[in-house]
Amino acid sequence: MEIILAAPRGFCAGVNMAVTSLDMAIAHFGTPIYVYHEIVHNQYVVKTFQSKGAVFVNELEEVPAGSTVLFSAHGVAPEVRHTAQRLGLFAIDATCPLVTKVHLEAIKYAKGGYTILLIGHEGHDEVIGTMGEAPEAIVLVEDEQQVDRLDFPPGKKLAYLTQTTLSVDDANRIIGRLRARFPWVESPPKDDICYATQNRQEAVRLLSEQADLVLVLGSQNSSNSQRLRELGAEQGKRAYLIDGIEDLRAEWFHSADRVLVTAGASAPESVVQSTIDWLVEKFGATLREETVRKEEVHFPLPKPLREIVKAKS
Repeated sequence: MEIILAAPRGFCAGVNMAVTSLDMAIAHFGTPIYVYHEIVHNQYVVKTFQSKGAVFVNELEEVPAGSTVLFSAHGVAPEVRHTAQRLGLFAIDATCPLVTKVHLEAIKYAKGGYTILLIGHEGHDEVIGTMGEAPEAIVLVEDEQQVDRLDFPPGKKLAYLTQTTLSVDDANRIIGRLRARFPWVESPPKDDICYATQNRQEAVRLLSEQADLVLVLGSQNSSNSQRLRELGAEQGKRAYLIDGIEDLRAEWFHSADRVLVTAGASAPESVVQSTIDWLVEKFGATLREETVRKEEVHFPLPKPLREIVKAKS
């Protein structure tokens, strides 16, 4: 067996920033540190932080007054920020800057009197946060069939935004249908889909041609990881999404001479390496890394943590 290890893979700049932020908050403020929703959508990362003393909550009312709370990489609605202030919480905002960009676009279009068509998945933390910026102006669109059911008069001010972790192909199909139905629909000058999401999808699209099986490290509630698995399947390959080696089944690999291994943007490199070790041990696999695109993006820490670093230096 040969393992084709995709690059880029795993943590993106936004996840790196959020994970580093939580590590720093624990080190500086002590525990418990409260986190509003999962810091990133990865069970390994969440359990690791729980073992360090992080407490993940779905409601800010669960957080004791005066405590430190960290907002996850997916972003939050303004109402959540106001609630944190009302409850006297010290909030550290670890929202990915690319998600913040979508929030600002939503605010701009809403102020301009536009109806915003948000392409995304209902219930996803990022979508909930974005819709919270202008709930009266945003309509969620999940697929092409929903586009067909939209009814706006000619000239109605329309703009579309997208969740940052979507499948590029799926988003383009929906955008194409929107433009066909509403040719005047506007959009931001730069795509909303995250660079890391696009790069990881590109790697799977190109490298899966060489593989018999695609193995994606990531959690089931990770949108970008699910898209990688789906993309592998669309390329005609057997494709599996796993959290770690505990999910692996030896029978998957009996007729697989070449296995493409990648990881979603919220999956740590440690689970990738343990999976490689498992394949080497079980099947005597060799390893070949294939780099499709270089990534050199870094995001600054949230302001309260930057100030802590500055004070220490």
